[in-house]
Amino acid sequence: MNVTRETLIRTASEVFGWETPREGQLEAMTAVAQGRDVLCVMPTGHGKSAVYQVPALALPGVAVVISPLVALQRDQADAINAAAGRTRAYVVNSGQSQAQINDAWAAVEDPDEEQRAKFLFLAPEQVAKEDVAQRLKSLDVSLLVIDEAHCVSAWGHDFRPDYLQLGALVQTLGKPVVALTATAAPPVRTEIAGVLQLKDPFLIAQGFDRPNLHLAVRMHVESEDKRRAVVDSVPDLEHPGLVYVATRKEAEQYAEDLEKAGLRAAAFHSGRPSGEREDVHRRFLADELDVVVATTAFGMGIDKPNVRYVVHAGIPDSVDSYYQEIGRGGRDGKPATAILHYRPEDLGLRRFFASNRPSDDDLRQLFAVLRAQNGTISQARLRETLNLSARKLAGLLNLLYEAGAVTASKKGYKAGTMSPDEAVSAAAEYAERRENIDQSRVDMARQYAETSGCRRQFLLGYFGENMPDPCGNCDNCEKAAAAADVAPEDLAELSPDDAADLPFPLQSPVTHTEWGPGVVMSYEDETVTVLFEAEGYKTLSVDLVLEKDLLQPLNQ
Repeated sequence: MNVTRETLIRTASEVFGWETPREGQLEAMTAVAQGRDVLCVMPTGHGKSAVYQVPALALPGVAVVISPLVALQRDQADAINAAAGRTRAYVVNSGQSQAQINDAWAAVEDPDEEQRAKFLFLAPEQVAKEDVAQRLKSLDVSLLVIDEAHCVSAWGHDFRPDYLQLGALVQTLGKPVVALTATAAPPVRTEIAGVLQLKDPFLIAQGFDRPNLHLAVRMHVESEDKRRAVVDSVPDLEHPGLVYVATRKEAEQYAEDLEKAGLRAAAFHSGRPSGEREDVHRRFLADELDVVVATTAFGMGIDKPNVRYVVHAGIPDSVDSYYQEIGRGGRDGKPATAILHYRPEDLGLRRFFASNRPSDDDLRQLFAVLRAQNGTISQARLRETLNLSARKLAGLLNLLYEAGAVTASKKGYKAGTMSPDEAVSAAAEYAERRENIDQSRVDMARQYAETSGCRRQFLLGYFGENMPDPCGNCDNCEKAAAAADVAPEDLAELSPDDAADLPFPLQSPVTHTEWGPGVVMSYEDETVTVLFEAEGYKTLSVDLVLEKDLLQPLNQ
């Protein structure tokens, strides 16, 4: 079926009331309708869902949408059904009754094209079930949509083992794939495309700049001073808002302290029962809470337009995490505040989290089980045999797979030709490279906290976007403007774009004498930051690089 741009525009208008597609949306929709794989990187609220929803309604068949959160699945399905004026989207997850699940499958398998549902929302763990996989194979699928696609990447800030099996699903269905994520630095994009086996994907990556967000960092020396500063300052902010913390204990303590300060506060973390988490989620969306104090367990897919502040009570594990979390503020376009309370000693906890290398014994035991098989073995069978959690097993399998020690197919995993010693050694070497990369991401978060330059320029540079002029809407820009006795919006006149004079252009490929190939990400003062494939982010002295001839342009 030939779906034209005019058909897509008409569908967007008639069903959803979207008269004018945003920049890049129509191009991405057209690519989907033409059968191309698409990798869409846009902040929540910028229109990612439209990229698959509009073509799915115009194409014959059912769009299968993999989404990690039950609440998000329900919200998106309800929005589609409300716009369509009838039930066109169904959800299948563990929170539903068997009768509801049966109704959903009956709707998407209806032989009558006019009556058949157009969207089926599934959680990634559902796809691992043999009966679900078989039903999907016999379904008339138009698109396979992977929401929160950064979860597939061990580079990413919210890696989820259940997502590793989606590459096999892509192979099995053989349909166009639409991978969606709100934030993904260049290495995360590369891994998403690789793990999901995207073929020459159409990439749309835009909308990273959130000019209505005021960026600020508060420096602290003592832990108690930092805690008190958070508790004292949050009540004075315009509500509602979010406070992010590193641990469950901190979430409970800060929520209690803020409640004592007179706020309607609640803690959210994965240790709370699911019913309590859903209640916090509901109350926050309904403006029944002033503030939610949360670990990173809260927020993915939360589309609440009037969040007026996002406060971090400690440094996050990466700039990726930080940018996605602060992006939950000010989605209505009105001013919002992002404040990071930073204490250098907190980096120790983040570096500890970034050092999580599996033991050689675990790798050896898993490889031995794989070698003992005559053929492939499923992930579910491996879990039963080794009595490992899904997360730990997936992590071990990922290491052996990336090291070339095992192969993966839609039927499961199979040992390669390496000896056990070679397999463990290769996996350990790969794990060390990954650890170096994770540590470098922590260091980039430190650099953001400690930079004296424009914070927005730093963030956009991290994601590969060049912002030539200071933003005028961060604490450092305000300090610079005060020192120069000018208005913040006039800072650009003091900082002309000198990109033409850079020794290595932004986003240009280079190679280092020791660390190999990389990409130039950003400049600040007399330093250049390069993202190396094997080592992660490195910040180098420009003078030293030129004096020692450490970097060379890499011909592509």
